[in-house]
Amino acid sequence: MTDERQRLEELRRLIRYHDYRYYVLNSPEISDAAYDALFRELQAIEARHPEWITPDSPTQRVSGEPQAGFRRVRHPRPILSLASVTSDEEVWAWLDRARRLAPKGARFDFVVEPKIDGLRVVLTYLDGQLRVGATRGDGEVGEDITANLRTVRDVPLSIPLRKDDPSVPPVPRRLVVSGEAYLPVSRFAALNAELEKSGERPFANPRNAAAGSLRQLDPRVTAARPIRLFTYAIVDGDGVPTQWEVLHRLRQWGFPTTPDARHFDRLEDALAYVHEWMARRSELDYEADGMVIKINDLALQEALGVAGRDPRGAVAFKFEPREAVTRLREVEIQVGSMGTLTPVAVLDPVHIGGVRVEHATLHNFQDVARKDIRLGDMVVVRRAGDVIPYVVGPVTSLRTGEERPIEAPKECPVCGGPVIQRPDEVAVYCVNVSCPAIFVRRLEVFASRGAMDIEGLGSRVAHQLVDSGLVRDLSDLYYLREEDLLRLEGFARKRAENLLNAVEASKERPLWRVLVGLGIRHVGQAAAQALEQHYGSIDAIMRARQEELQAIEGIGPTIARSVVEFFANPANRRVVERMRAAGVRMEPERRAGEGRRPLEGLTFVITGTLPGMSREEATAYIEAHGGRVTDAVSRNTDFLVVGEAPGGTKMRRAQELGTPVIDEARLREMVEQQAR
Repeated sequence: MTDERQRLEELRRLIRYHDYRYYVLNSPEISDAAYDALFRELQAIEARHPEWITPDSPTQRVSGEPQAGFRRVRHPRPILSLASVTSDEEVWAWLDRARRLAPKGARFDFVVEPKIDGLRVVLTYLDGQLRVGATRGDGEVGEDITANLRTVRDVPLSIPLRKDDPSVPPVPRRLVVSGEAYLPVSRFAALNAELEKSGERPFANPRNAAAGSLRQLDPRVTAARPIRLFTYAIVDGDGVPTQWEVLHRLRQWGFPTTPDARHFDRLEDALAYVHEWMARRSELDYEADGMVIKINDLALQEALGVAGRDPRGAVAFKFEPREAVTRLREVEIQVGSMGTLTPVAVLDPVHIGGVRVEHATLHNFQDVARKDIRLGDMVVVRRAGDVIPYVVGPVTSLRTGEERPIEAPKECPVCGGPVIQRPDEVAVYCVNVSCPAIFVRRLEVFASRGAMDIEGLGSRVAHQLVDSGLVRDLSDLYYLREEDLLRLEGFARKRAENLLNAVEASKERPLWRVLVGLGIRHVGQAAAQALEQHYGSIDAIMRARQEELQAIEGIGPTIARSVVEFFANPANRRVVERMRAAGVRMEPERRAGEGRRPLEGLTFVITGTLPGMSREEATAYIEAHGGRVTDAVSRNTDFLVVGEAPGGTKMRRAQELGTPVIDEARLREMVEQQAR
């Protein structure tokens, strides 16, 4: 064998190994750049020697021409469905039936796995090489989607990964494995955005995205989609005795398995784990519609047989539904703090995830038109993250012909003033700065924790201050007197004193919080901090031209235009001057000569419950020492601060990117070490 041929085999082995580290273990050992270099070297050798290319080479994942259609594939054994339950009582009844049918002296222990809502696939290997990948189909016969599954990096093209490792059990000559292909929730929005940008129809949910991506006739389309895989069953080819050992054996052979599976000796503990995930399901980076409880002993599972199409050895404890179908009766218009008019669907009441839902957002009027949602439609309603209900789209097959189009309003429903929609924006918004709906909400934003953090100034008090005429613009807050507040319902001397103290304390907030509180359209925390860091004073910001603003990192043309338009309004400049005259600070927290702050230039993400401070306190602590806090882990994140019960998605993303993980104690050390 030539040196180049030896190098080719070594490169294939290395790439398979690093694919395994990255996609199966979520623990990469080399950088993306180093991996890409290995891959390019392999491609170059194969280009010089095409006769050396084999079907299991890592370079062959993304090859293949469009297919005319899918051939039918018969599975070696029926790929069965599962019976569903929705209560602990039904689970105990399932176990009682199993015990009555089980051989005398049978031992019952359990494995609990997430019921992943994707596309079930069946992978067939001969002599360790992937030969066929198919959909479940009707359980007996599926569709051959081998060319598409070969593009999924989680799917091993050959097994075992490391033939020279004596700890890895031998692979049967014929091995059939089953699992679930899915699209990560974290990648779903980006995929839909790409589809819409190219004029294609977006997917309704991640499950449809996975199924639609794997049933493409052109494998190159599938290769461009971020499909992942979890395996959980050996259908044919190996005599592993228990389900827990099946998961371990699959991992040994290089197949990905869910990290959220657990083994339990008692059903009580298995049920407790099910309920734990029911409460935390939004942390999963994949859609799951329940948890599967399996009897661990596979021989016992086999002896119990099936009832209809459902094996008696396992049961699916279904989560409360996240979606439901109901009728859209009418549309209400909400006016946001920036004047944005948001359509809200008024629905026939329906229960979703144990919550009665009567209203759901329609996002914006452009989205309504794109989805062709009409008054009177039967619509699919979903709870995003099990919290915010929104309308996914209409069920057009149920239309009667009496449904009516939903049109954007021509005037503000609160003040009757004109509304506009800029050509480059989807939002419709009221331009009347005196609109009561806008100002009340603007006052709430100004007093919120993310802005001036004025404790005691919530929605009800904001309405009182505006309705009474005490506060006509934001600067009026700083000229309130105790006797003014005592005239309001619910205000005694102590409450009035507390609110005035909170208003007084807000004068010391840094400049970026003032900018957020002013309610400049599109200016959130990140943009406000970028403006503060670049200019250092509100006077410089008010003088800035659009061209120089949009040259700042993080400030694009839209934000720059909003800042210029806001400060071009004399009324807004008067508000700033009155606030300054009242003693509100208009400069960054760090004053001249203070030197560099310990966390300056660093970006943090917080997950879990910290032992010594709340999430808001931790954010304020980091910001006070020069750092920045964002919601999601990205390549720009310097540290992930972890407390108890951290979010799985953030932890996995930090592992993928190699982001350092620290606790609260280490965070404090970083500040204190520089201070010394």
